[in-house]
Amino acid sequence: MFLSSADTAHHLSTPELEHQHISRNTLLSCFIAGAVTVFAFAPFGWWPVQIATLALLIHFFIRVPRPRDAFVLGWVFSSALLMAGTYWLVISLHTYGGLPAWLAIIAIMLLSCSLGLLYGFALWMGARIALPLKHAGLAALAIAPSCWMLADWTRNWIFTGFSWLATGYAHTASPLSGYAAVMGVYGIGWICTIIAGCIAWMFQTGYFNRVAIALIIVLIGVGSALKNFHWTEAHGSVIRVRLLQGNVPQQMKFSEEHVVQSLALYRDMITEAPADLIATPETAVPLLSTQLPENYLENLAHFAWQNNSTLLVGIPWSPGPGIYLNSLIGYSFGQATPYRYDKHHLVPFGEFIPPGARWFVDMMHIPLGDFGRGDLYQASIDVRDQWVLPNICYEDLFGEEIAAQIATAIDRGSPEPTLLLNVSNIAWFGDSIALPQHLQISQMRTLETGRPMLRATNTGATAVINSQGQVLSQLPPWTRATLVADVQGMKGMTPYIRLGNLPVVGLASLLLLGLWFIGRQARKSG
Repeated sequence: MFLSSADTAHHLSTPELEHQHISRNTLLSCFIAGAVTVFAFAPFGWWPVQIATLALLIHFFIRVPRPRDAFVLGWVFSSALLMAGTYWLVISLHTYGGLPAWLAIIAIMLLSCSLGLLYGFALWMGARIALPLKHAGLAALAIAPSCWMLADWTRNWIFTGFSWLATGYAHTASPLSGYAAVMGVYGIGWICTIIAGCIAWMFQTGYFNRVAIALIIVLIGVGSALKNFHWTEAHGSVIRVRLLQGNVPQQMKFSEEHVVQSLALYRDMITEAPADLIATPETAVPLLSTQLPENYLENLAHFAWQNNSTLLVGIPWSPGPGIYLNSLIGYSFGQATPYRYDKHHLVPFGEFIPPGARWFVDMMHIPLGDFGRGDLYQASIDVRDQWVLPNICYEDLFGEEIAAQIATAIDRGSPEPTLLLNVSNIAWFGDSIALPQHLQISQMRTLETGRPMLRATNTGATAVINSQGQVLSQLPPWTRATLVADVQGMKGMTPYIRLGNLPVVGLASLLLLGLWFIGRQARKSG
């Protein structure tokens, strides 16, 4: 137990406490708290729930006598959250991938529990740092939040990254959203966990700790104040956009008998009316570029040129034998050469096969399983006097990559992206919370970069998000429709665009390293 007074610190070394085990009630409470945390995210948006559940976790953390107990707490909590929040992966594996239901459920449980190991290890390390210090305040306000945030960040890149439900995403509409442009999603998660640590510390000491209360007020107050600070400014004129939502059933999307219908559907939706920008979802055209009917793309390009429009079409592109890319092809009235954006951050199993996993993909029967990668730094496309930077599907999950693309364009003297565009097809996940969760991820990207995000999706959520993370307009999911909106581009540099995750990760790492050194010296002197 980490205690905050010298009067009780000596109990840490008693044999009775050293041999205590985590009670079943504690583990059950931790599991339930982790699962309940999903209500903090979209579509529910009850962000205070997350602060409460993390406070409970930290309350348990600052009472553990051994690092292994901290590991179990972190693992149980995070595994429960991930299972509750990503259950929709079962739909893609079973309904569309052909995996038996029981095996799909086991696969998602294994994935969640495997990712949960990161949080277990983080709290294990935190306990090793905190135990020699014997101070509940440091454990609750500095060590546990820093370790938790670093686990969130690690999940963003390990095994190509899957940071869905990272702590900060729950706060796109909370007072903490103001930190996004400065510290990014992981900085928000860190601040949120510090607030939870303050509550846990007060609960531990049994009275209203003035330091904890003051810290909560300051952190929330600064976040609220930052929401009113605008890092970017309007650029150029407003453009008219048309975002297409074809609502093509996933089981029909790649079937031969329905391909002709899909091609006709998007041809008709595209040519229905001109606009400054017309965007289709990811792989709206379900055939490889080499397999299309004669003049299909040429006719679409002719429509764009004739109507002074810019058209972006999602298509699997084949620039050469054996090369397949998940791409957006662009045709613009001002450009003779087609624009192309190639997805660079690919989905394991869905778009590329990890080494040694071919047997699993063969069982899933998912088409288009092996794509090549595009470059990380790709040009944006000119739409009137705006510059649109695309990303495909869950590429908008990686905010540091989008920020780096914008910063690189500015540093190289290239046209500065003023609008972001996400094109997706997450019909793989059915009518589930995956759709609003993905929309919330896009909202976080607008907060970090100070730029609007346009979303063109197959089944939802097709939407326009402004630079403050607010959804201005949105189509009902699972409908066939076109979203027409006027959008203002923004230019400028937020601190997050310039620095990315480096300040947050670096500061937390240095803090933990310093506390570890202090604890080591205390152990030697004791």
